[in-house]
Amino acid sequence: MSSSESGFSRKNPFPAVLSVNQKLTGEGSNKDTRHFEISLSGSGLKYEVGDSLGVFPSNTSPLVDLVLKNLGFTGEEQVTTADGTPASLRAALTTSYILTEPSKQLLQAVSEKDSSGAFLADLLKPEEKGSLENFLWGRDVLDVLEEFSAARFTPEEFVKVLRKLQPRLYSIASSQRAVGESVHLTVAVVRYKVEHSQRQREGVCSTFLSERSAGGVPVFVHSAKHFRVPENTDAPVIMVGPGTGIAPFRAFLQEREATGAKGPNWLFFGEQRAATDFLYQQEFEAAVSSGLLQKFTTAFSRDQAQKIYVQNRMIEHGKELFEWLEKGAYFYVCGDAKNMAKDVDAALHTIVEQNGGKSVDEAREYIDALKKEKRYRKDVY
Repeated sequence: MSSSESGFSRKNPFPAVLSVNQKLTGEGSNKDTRHFEISLSGSGLKYEVGDSLGVFPSNTSPLVDLVLKNLGFTGEEQVTTADGTPASLRAALTTSYILTEPSKQLLQAVSEKDSSGAFLADLLKPEEKGSLENFLWGRDVLDVLEEFSAARFTPEEFVKVLRKLQPRLYSIASSQRAVGESVHLTVAVVRYKVEHSQRQREGVCSTFLSERSAGGVPVFVHSAKHFRVPENTDAPVIMVGPGTGIAPFRAFLQEREATGAKGPNWLFFGEQRAATDFLYQQEFEAAVSSGLLQKFTTAFSRDQAQKIYVQNRMIEHGKELFEWLEKGAYFYVCGDAKNMAKDVDAALHTIVEQNGGKSVDEAREYIDALKKEKRYRKDVY
């Protein structure tokens, strides 16, 4: 059953239980990347590899407490939530509204309530988009309330200028054929500091999963039909997944093994350091030993003087990669859309030019043909 067939969906998420919370990165890593296993027992939820899991998080209690204190509220005040249901202000701020990013409505209200914030109205003009982004960077709702302390709100006024808290989508890191009534995720826990404040900032959903999920994890399955394994199980598969972009390819390999797919698999994985950031190292090395993974190419950017990334490794192996494409390989990439996916795409064009003896235009046509044949698939964010 899909989300809709099971009765659970984005509008009616399943109250799942987090059963495994395992840190994947080692001591000394710059990152805290975790493996989560969530039980779907009793839900009837089904997913395919390539799908994402939607998770509804809640805000941290310390941040909610600080916002309430700043506004002079107890938290017991009754308000109407974004869904139109009554709730205490504390409950609404915890589960219904975004506190980590100020809304435009909040900035507009502050500009009218605090004369020192009058300039915020100008930042909201379409032509000031860049200036608004610069102002908002590193600021949350509490920062704005502290900076413009003359702006006061009633509880109902306040929630009306906040945006609704949205679910986060995570690429699923498991095949249901391999793990049954469970779903696995690979998540980098986000924590950082900003120059203007001593308060640590946190990713809402990543820290919810790692620290605040004891009361249950509301989830739903988000289908991604564009990112499936090839129906032809004999087709070769090339997967490029640096960092947490590895998640769906762990699922792909589980699926290919479970279905007895004969096609060869080639995985590119990248991170900062092999000693501390080699996610699922034992699993992938075992897959190489068993023959499930024919080629496993890694790029650890900080392990040598010159940084090396997955796109560099692709070009190093360009001749063989092009041969795989010529044999009908499907090419998948998952991860950062802003930089990595563009760099991987550029490397793919270079490989086709250099190893296919093609001009820039011919390489573009070749890759466009891959896309039309649905042999070039992306899951980027």
